[in-house]
Amino acid sequence: MSAGRLIAVVGPSGAGKDSVMAGLKAALPGLRLVRRTITRARDLGGEDHDAVTPEAFRAAARAGMFCVHWSAHGLNYGIPADVLTDTRRGIDCLANFSRGALGQAQTVFPNMIVLNITASPETLARRLAGRGRESVAEITARLARAGSPLPEGLQVVSITNDGALADTVCRALNALQPARA
Repeated sequence: MSAGRLIAVVGPSGAGKDSVMAGLKAALPGLRLVRRTITRARDLGGEDHDAVTPEAFRAAARAGMFCVHWSAHGLNYGIPADVLTDTRRGIDCLANFSRGALGQAQTVFPNMIVLNITASPETLARRLAGRGRESVAEITARLARAGSPLPEGLQVVSITNDGALADTVCRALNALQPARA
């Protein structure tokens, strides 16, 4: 049996990462959609996650409950340790990631592939404004970070999500599983 992959999904806010991930999961039932642990209240929206306090997060990290963890935007994020077990058993695991944590993840998951989901600045601005969660200044700051480069030496597949979601998911499937193309 060959090892599974960690498919680390990155991209700017508003690129549609969660929507593309849900589409990939629907198309590939054997794919594990990773549920992250985050120090964010459950009722603040966004992805389905395990909400914990910062103290509980630190205790879980010390206890080895995460195979990869990082801090970004004032929050802590953790990938459960059993994801490593699943990839070793041949299961592909799809996880929302931070660009800043990719180097750490590459050392843990040598078979990792990065799915970089992008969109035009106009699309990102429209989607972020439509959420109604951020001020114009916060949206402007997010858009300024949208083009940040990825670390060198990673296996990266980039997909643009400006059109129909079904088309984007199809392109992602073809890129992640070339035999399907």
